[in-house]
Amino acid sequence: MTLEDFKDTLSASLPPAVSPALVALWHDARGDWQAAHGVAQDVKDDTGSWVHAYLHRKEGDLSNAAYWYARAQRPVASGPLESEWDQIAAALLEPERPRRAP
Repeated sequence: MTLEDFKDTLSASLPPAVSPALVALWHDARGDWQAAHGVAQDVKDDTGSWVHAYLHRKEGDLSNAAYWYARAQRPVASGPLESEWDQIAAALLEPERPRRAP
């Protein structure tokens, strides 16, 4: 699935069959931060930590976001949230690769 294909699913009533971290991003893009956070916090690998970090940055809780960026082994983002969402989604849509558990 491409990033554009994934974005096309945002008008559907249910998320596509993708990883839980992508499901969290799907909920976020549809304006449901709570559902996105609930999914992301249950993903126990670096992808969940990355999405979790993004969500807390979006929320404005920058110290909590910094903690989750560190758990994801990612630099703290500072650019536009929309660009970060695209970056995370595109990376997670890449063909499967091994995930690091925290």
